[in-house]
Amino acid sequence: MLPLLAACLILLSFVQATSGRSSVRAAWYAGWHATVGYPLSAISWDKYNTMYYSFAATTSDLSSLSLNASDASLLPQFVSDAHAHGVEAHIAIGGWGGSIYFSSSVATAENRTMFAKTIIDFVNKYDLDGVNFDWEYPNHQGIGCNTISSDDTANFLSLLQVLRQDSKGDSITISAAVSISPFVDSNGNPSTDVSGFAKVLDYVAIMDYDIWGSWSSTVGPNAPLNDTFATSSDQQGSAVSAVNAWSKAGMPVDQIVLGVAAYGHSFSVNPSDAFVSGTKTLATYPAFDKSKQPLGDAWDNTGSMDACDVYEEPGGTFRFWGLIDGGFLTKKGTTAPGIYYRYDLCSQTPYVYNETSEVMVSYDNAESFTAKGTYIYDRGLRGYAMWEAGGDYNNILIDAINSVVY
Repeated sequence: MLPLLAACLILLSFVQATSGRSSVRAAWYAGWHATVGYPLSAISWDKYNTMYYSFAATTSDLSSLSLNASDASLLPQFVSDAHAHGVEAHIAIGGWGGSIYFSSSVATAENRTMFAKTIIDFVNKYDLDGVNFDWEYPNHQGIGCNTISSDDTANFLSLLQVLRQDSKGDSITISAAVSISPFVDSNGNPSTDVSGFAKVLDYVAIMDYDIWGSWSSTVGPNAPLNDTFATSSDQQGSAVSAVNAWSKAGMPVDQIVLGVAAYGHSFSVNPSDAFVSGTKTLATYPAFDKSKQPLGDAWDNTGSMDACDVYEEPGGTFRFWGLIDGGFLTKKGTTAPGIYYRYDLCSQTPYVYNETSEVMVSYDNAESFTAKGTYIYDRGLRGYAMWEAGGDYNNILIDAINSVVY
């Protein structure tokens, strides 16, 4: 009887340990949105166990990280509030506009040593629990003016190894927000072996969003869970294919977090393309007018100069709350009267369409978040990370994913 009891206790300990490892419930907090509708007081801290303050940008000065675009004065209160609620406070370094100097910062052993010290000093200054690297992207141009090198991926790994050699660096959580493909190698191809990163990163968060958008040839899912059943030309990437690629390259599945999106992209679609001919059923992958990008919600970029001093057109982004404000959804997150709706069973993502304004939006709702949560649980992933905390409405999305993941 005692051996059986001991075996049961060992099994229980194993289950608890495994479930403990698969417990990342995270979101990025955009500091620049604190004064336009999402102050720290709006965060439902009890829904998460990790929050990334976004972003500390790389600079040409190895001894400095910049918070100029992210309300630097707010970071101490962010950390204090997170800790008061038992939530880990991390800093996200980089982002789309803040990755310009990553490559040069890790280009030499001397630079890596200096940059690692800068990061550790930053962590100590703000009493942070972790660092989330959001380099967009090693050896693959992101915004357009990033420094870049064929050695970026190898140098990034070396930086992480330097960080882990520091006593503070070895005690914090270190993660990376990554593309749906493994880091690009020196030949410009997705790496076939990322096992070295698995040794120094606690986890990677796969950014399974922005798969389709204004740059695409047709309307498609912003954040597809799966694309296995789509035609080959419509297989642009998904959570399923991304997790498979990263795990095949040597990243254990319990060190993979799925990035999920609390927003969607809008498209200008003529009714003749929006519907299946002779019906009011929304068509799959319809054509859209690239010359008429619809403006998104109140947070959407209306047109401005980006970090490369290049003019950036309106983005057409609708946060989940923005779809409610825009009349596409009700306050319960369901389709509003007069709006056409389609849920794609392949990608497990919804679409809404306003025939009057001719605006179609590919987005995520409670049903798609539940599907992703189920996939996370069934596949044994580490958890989820949502861009961004301020995109949800009354916790509709986060409650949906939490209901099945934990």
